[in-house]
Amino acid sequence: MRDSVLVVGSGMMGSGIGAMAALAGRKVILLDVDRERAERGRQKAVACIRIRGENGLNTEEEVFRAPGLIECSDNLEEACDRAFLVIEAIVENVEAKQEMFAELDGRLSVDVPVCSNTSGLRITDISKRCMHPERTLTTHFWLPAHLVPLVEVVMGERTDEAAAVRVRDELKTWKKAPVLVRRDLPGQLANRVFQAIIRESIDIVASGLASAEDVDTAISCGMAMRFPEWGPLKHLDAIGLELGLSVQETVLPSISGDKTASDYLKRLVSEGNLGAKTGRGFYDWKERSIEKDMAKRDRFIIEAVKATAKLDSE
Repeated sequence: MRDSVLVVGSGMMGSGIGAMAALAGRKVILLDVDRERAERGRQKAVACIRIRGENGLNTEEEVFRAPGLIECSDNLEEACDRAFLVIEAIVENVEAKQEMFAELDGRLSVDVPVCSNTSGLRITDISKRCMHPERTLTTHFWLPAHLVPLVEVVMGERTDEAAAVRVRDELKTWKKAPVLVRRDLPGQLANRVFQAIIRESIDIVASGLASAEDVDTAISCGMAMRFPEWGPLKHLDAIGLELGLSVQETVLPSISGDKTASDYLKRLVSEGNLGAKTGRGFYDWKERSIEKDMAKRDRFIIEAVKATAKLDSE
């Protein structure tokens, strides 16, 4: 009986994805190369479920029921027989994903969507060895997958739109905010916007206009405060497109238009300053704690999700 969501790969992303499916009342199979790894993924998923429950993001009933819906497996053939939806969350390597998709494509019923959680690879490339590429697509969950609502549902060059819509509608029942991306481009949708912000942020620091901390403060305490309920295009409609046009004509000529990675960033990397893991990047991490900052990030996301849900219910 095909009644389960099969999550292939039970690591940081796969465990969060599995948690969200189980909280939605779906049976979940966490599959990995061995049952021990899959069990560790299940433990992570249960921790994600607990966090959502402790913060009121799911009902007590949902939180109580969800762990019992998650099982572990290292048997791909048996898992495929029971899956109505597959989400791959293995290593971010195109050859490994192509091999996995080819195997899944050969084992699954042709009406079962096969999705990749890739953050940067094209689903068209991942699925090129599949006999049924029309049922393949990207479902890019944003980290942390159990907290951030966004999922980018990306259609490949051969994806059937009905399959993409079906997956999008399923994800809505998982308390997710899926968006449909109709072209298979690098960066999908949100990362294209995010990379533009990163490019300009690095250029501001490199030019001496402001420090890294002041750039992050300006974004976090300015535009980002509006973003949960006020995207940039809604903002333009609110202020008037003629004003938006005037601002663009004034500002755009002076901002970065680089088509390659920043020389400033390349220099940091060449010097071995890779960020928190080496102790220095844009910040001196010998003086700060990335763990504390990540915990603050997660607490903020939780409160933003709760606030948005409350506003939407009014």
